[in-house]
Amino acid sequence: MLPEFDLVMPRSLNEALQVLAAGSPEVLPIAGGTNLTVDMRSGRYEPKVVVDIEKLPELKGIRRENGQICVGGGVTIAELLKDGLVAETAPVLKSACALFANPLIRNRATVGGNLVDGSPAADTAPSLLALDAEIELTSQDGKRRLPLDEFFIHVRKTARQPNELVTALRWALPKPGTGSAFYKLGLRKADAISVVSVAVVLEAEKGVCRKARIALGSVAPRPVRAKNAEEFLTGKLLKKEVFEEAAALTAQAVSPISDVRASAEYRRRMSAVLTRRMLEQAAEQTGWKE
Repeated sequence: MLPEFDLVMPRSLNEALQVLAAGSPEVLPIAGGTNLTVDMRSGRYEPKVVVDIEKLPELKGIRRENGQICVGGGVTIAELLKDGLVAETAPVLKSACALFANPLIRNRATVGGNLVDGSPAADTAPSLLALDAEIELTSQDGKRRLPLDEFFIHVRKTARQPNELVTALRWALPKPGTGSAFYKLGLRKADAISVVSVAVVLEAEKGVCRKARIALGSVAPRPVRAKNAEEFLTGKLLKKEVFEEAAALTAQAVSPISDVRASAEYRRRMSAVLTRRMLEQAAEQTGWKE
């Protein structure tokens, strides 16, 4: 059962930020509500005021802007999945959205809410990390941007302050020779929390890796990048032996736990297996064949 609270429905972003600033941390924003409603029912959160930001136009839209793709924090997963610009410039994110919960949840859940929840298993996090996305946080004091890799701190703990809203995500337009791949391993094929998820983005020229990003979910207290593996790949020819070594380095970068879904040993092993497979798929998309 939900606790008692006052519901505020602001007509603008500025009005919403005023309410947050006046009452934080006892005021919480809500958009899709797919995480917050569950947490309020469980007693994890008991806000005195809930601010409905679902329809704020400032949090909507997917567009090109200054050589980047800009996605509003209130854009739903379903909107990301259907958008042609996302499909063209970030197929790795589209792949993640296609495996996000179920159609009913995708119609409600927002990309900002998925990230702010801070779950290590957040479905959009690995792909956005692999895209080198920046997150924009806005308060009455102004806007600040930080790399998404710095946004996640620990289990369900992020860098967002109580008076801030996630207003946008940004990532650079892909360069020629870019390939990507995403895989989510779950106990079911649909509507399941990930056991391990892996996203890979490679930039290559004539088969030589110029830039690599490998990001994983459900294998550490927060979504993580395998930075040693990324550095190892840079400057290397994209071939099987290189992928195997990068996969081994990825397995060293994770710190999984054992729970009802999988053991830590299984997660570590699958981190390597899935990374190698995603590297192979991404390399093919760059147009290179060994």
